[in-house]
Amino acid sequence: MSGLGFINPFGVRELPGTTTGDFYTANFAQKAQPGRVILNLGPQHPSTHGVLRILAEMEGEYVWRAEPVLGYLHRMHERMAEVKTPQQFLPNMGRVDYLHPLAWNWAYVGAVEKLAGLEPPERAQWLRTLSCELNRISSHLLWWGAFVMDLGGVTPILYAFEEREKINDILQIITGSRLTMSYFRLGGVCADADDRFLALTREFVPYLRERLKMYRGLVTDNVILRRRLEGVGPIDVDMCRRYGATGPVLRAAGSPNDLRRDVPYGTYPQHDFWPATGFPDDCFGRYLVRLAEIESSLDIVEQAVRGLPPGPIMVDKPPKANFKMPAGETYFAVEGARGQVGVHLVSDGGKNPYRVKLRAPGFSNLSLFAEAAQGTLLADAVAILGSLDLVIPEIDR
Repeated sequence: MSGLGFINPFGVRELPGTTTGDFYTANFAQKAQPGRVILNLGPQHPSTHGVLRILAEMEGEYVWRAEPVLGYLHRMHERMAEVKTPQQFLPNMGRVDYLHPLAWNWAYVGAVEKLAGLEPPERAQWLRTLSCELNRISSHLLWWGAFVMDLGGVTPILYAFEEREKINDILQIITGSRLTMSYFRLGGVCADADDRFLALTREFVPYLRERLKMYRGLVTDNVILRRRLEGVGPIDVDMCRRYGATGPVLRAAGSPNDLRRDVPYGTYPQHDFWPATGFPDDCFGRYLVRLAEIESSLDIVEQAVRGLPPGPIMVDKPPKANFKMPAGETYFAVEGARGQVGVHLVSDGGKNPYRVKLRAPGFSNLSLFAEAAQGTLLADAVAILGSLDLVIPEIDR
């Protein structure tokens, strides 16, 4: 090896010290300034919450350049959607985002129903809203515990899983699952809410509201946490627009954009709630937005239980296995825990979709990380990364 490095098997000149033979590392290192260190964060690092890899150009403790490397968990969901019928593919959606699978359930069945002209019964719509909001709360709780753990606090994640298990106990009654749920069906839902489900849900709402008060004293008002997050990683509306960031990241930046209100679907127009905004655009603001959304979702859940109408949970003639979608294309989007979950579906009139494109909010949210982390301390970059609430299977798809 000379002072100028060597040519690796990919045809890229690799600098001294980058002896892995890895294309991304070598290419990234070529652009590094002399005297700076190339650091791999992941893909097996706990702060990345999965097989996400971040290449960082460091000068001391400061990040001067960062580049996410994706694809370690790519499973070809879109291709699988094109060789399966809608009924066969639906369980895949719970595996795209295992923390808020019911949002992806809804996006896919909503796209097929929109193209086929199916209108689910009113009770099914209320159950979709109710289950999706319970699932949103469980997703935010896990993020809360994992985010604080990234910053050095281990205790909160134990509380988060305690509450999450209670929600899973409730959702298991109607979905039959605790993680990769597949509850929605074309034209309705697969199971009705029984008295036990409704009773446990009614008990859970006031219980969690009391626990949130404890979380505020234990974590939110903790001076150590606040000094780690306040003023760190500001992300304004302009940056969100440039990268397509949505959900809590965009709302913390000051935009009240929320598909549940702006492009209403399901029974959300009948619920009294307002998107959580008015917080700082830093890491602490993104923290506060998600806690406020838990309270907002509790309000929606309470209203849904109280207003749940009687009636069927499935259309009179649900699509059969040989169901053929009309030729055409459609797009349906819902508000997931991480932002806009969208499904663009194209049909040529056959049993399988001709093309399915999944819009994953985490992919767009992660895209702004390189700009947001530039010039920050490495510890602050970890905080910024955690504040984006990334689910890697969703990003890689």
